Amino acid sequence: PSRTDPCLNGGRWTGTGCLCPPNVDGARCEFGATTINLTAELGPFVTMLARVTNRDFSEDMRDPSAPAHRRFAAEFSRTMDGIYRNVSGYRGTHVLSLSRGSVVVNFRVLLQPPPANTSLDHRALELLAVANAAAPPHNCSPSADGLCFSATSARATRAAALALNDTELCRQHAPANFSRFYFPYRTANGLLCVTNCTLNVPGSFDCHQG
Repeated sequence: PSRTDPCLNGGRWTGTGCLCPPNVDGARCEFGATTINLTAELGPFVTMLARVTNRDFSEDMRDPSAPAHRRFAAEFSRTMDGIYRNVSGYRGTHVLSLSRGSVVVNFRVLLQPPPANTSLDHRALELLAVANAAAPPHNCSPSADGLCFSATSARATRAAALALNDTELCRQHAPANFSRFYFPYRTANGLLCVTNCTLNVPGSFDCHQG
């Protein structure tokens, strides 16, 4: 790092601090994240598109590490959590990408594995209907609280056999300089990538500040 850019591991200096890429932490992006959650990679999930009409798109929203993308993704995920809170098997929303028009959101709805007699295609149609039936905010101006949107498509994806095993998957998603330190840890709800510094996993210990 230079005197003008003190950020490490792909971090970007904003003038007031370091903006770290995914799964990197620390004031200078000097640490790998304590835990990397890969549950969203496992499925089942429904991939959806929605068009948000009361927010303006800016080019920096294409970059998942940019503050504008993160703010919008957090607001959108909170909105969907409220809409889908009573949907059986709902586990959360993961924004994949943002594009122009006003803001087009490509996102995944994460689901618990359905009963054997339940069609995932039927769940996709259900999620689409629930999203479009949600009551919009009273005010749909750009400065209003709450998002006004319409969901335009939904495609179900089953939990598939992954091309990589858990260890390889963790090393693929971990920051390059730290990948050898991560190992997979399966939980009842999904897959985490952890290190010996991650608390409450077998073999962990106190790593202090490193």
